[in-house]
Amino acid sequence: MSAARKSAAFLEGSILRHITVMSASSGAGLLAIFLVDFADLFFISLLGADALAAAVGYAGTVLFFFTSIGIGLAIAMGALTARALGREDTERARVVAGSVAAIVIGIGLVLTAILIIYAPTFLTWLGATGEAHAYATSYLRIAGAGTPFLMLGMAGGAVLRSHGDARRAMNITLSSALMNAVLDPLFIFGFGWGLDGAAIATFLARVTLAVVAWRPILTLYDGVARPRFKSVLSDLAPVFAIAGPALLTNVATPVGNAFITRIISGFGTEAVAGYAVIGRLTPLAFCLIFGLSGAVGPIIGQNFGAARIDRVRETLVKALMLATAYVVAVSLVLFLLRWPLAELFKATDTARSLLFLFCGPLSLAFIFNAALFTTNAAFNNLDRPFTSTVVNWGRHTLGTVPFAWLGAQIMGAEGVLIGQYAGGAIFAVLGVFLAFRLIDQHDPHTPATAITPIERVPQSPFSNWRP
Repeated sequence: MSAARKSAAFLEGSILRHITVMSASSGAGLLAIFLVDFADLFFISLLGADALAAAVGYAGTVLFFFTSIGIGLAIAMGALTARALGREDTERARVVAGSVAAIVIGIGLVLTAILIIYAPTFLTWLGATGEAHAYATSYLRIAGAGTPFLMLGMAGGAVLRSHGDARRAMNITLSSALMNAVLDPLFIFGFGWGLDGAAIATFLARVTLAVVAWRPILTLYDGVARPRFKSVLSDLAPVFAIAGPALLTNVATPVGNAFITRIISGFGTEAVAGYAVIGRLTPLAFCLIFGLSGAVGPIIGQNFGAARIDRVRETLVKALMLATAYVVAVSLVLFLLRWPLAELFKATDTARSLLFLFCGPLSLAFIFNAALFTTNAAFNNLDRPFTSTVVNWGRHTLGTVPFAWLGAQIMGAEGVLIGQYAGGAIFAVLGVFLAFRLIDQHDPHTPATAITPIERVPQSPFSNWRP
């Protein structure tokens, strides 16, 4: 079956089935990666030094910033290829895939150089000192070298999801996670490399991610055209019309996390170690939510490209319902497992208090995070990526800084987390309201609801651009 016919069949199926299948497959792959990250921290905790666990937390905050840039580019890749396939313009999808891949590689190489050179400075900004600073610097420089491969792999996954190939998109992350899972204990304990061993395993896993992602795109779908200098230049504007706001949107999250890490560091290494455990536990527990945010985008993009606004609305409604039910179920499980988790990581005092807080009522507040992730995907695929940027930056600045600071003054380290989630809830509600208002503005019977040309983004910083 041709790529165009597969895309047409993808459009006509059940919305809930598409959301569930794509989210579950994406979430399963992410689960494997998050599980390895979780095991990573567990292995490091067995070495018996709080400074090592804190180093993982500091390094993770910095790496998340650079990973978020890759996510932004992957969003652009998925949005543009999905729209082109929805309009049965397979050649345009191939050209865009080639252009974005070239852009991703270039940006990835520049970011890697910056990360290696300025790693100590970034960690100092986060409040890292002493042994934790030294350990985190070494980890960052080794694992960060895999940034171009990580970004290329994420972009490849977006292409596969745009083709409706949930299984192969899942295999990408599964393969990477398996590589990391095998190499982690071997390098950390077998070779005695400790934290550096974990960093080397992460680097090799990222290389695996890129290789597994692009092989089916090249051999099965013929889904990418060879990038040419002229075509890449001509595609910069339409690509960054979505990637620019998406980058700004996704970078907001690590910026907010960096602020939280900085405040937490003021309560000692133990608090940072506890926050690191929560940082690894959160994506593991809510992997389906992260998978949902990546899966909803292509579904909305294809239906929007086909002028099926009724199905766009249905997709958003059912995605929010699925996310809410999932968060409630997982929060109950976390509450029941709070004591075993504390014992697993030998969490005591402040670290234990933070972990118990998260595994109690606070994890229910992830419903608001899920809503924000989902509406961001909707904005990015409904020609309003700049709206996503504004809401996300609002959530991680105005919705984080004053609330977390006030919480720290009143309740200490626990108050930081409470304030972070409280402020986020306000902007999540705003995001949902704006998303449905945007959908209501489109008349499904008006041909103008279809995007022609597909790269038009009226409310982005590139809104004056025309092909």
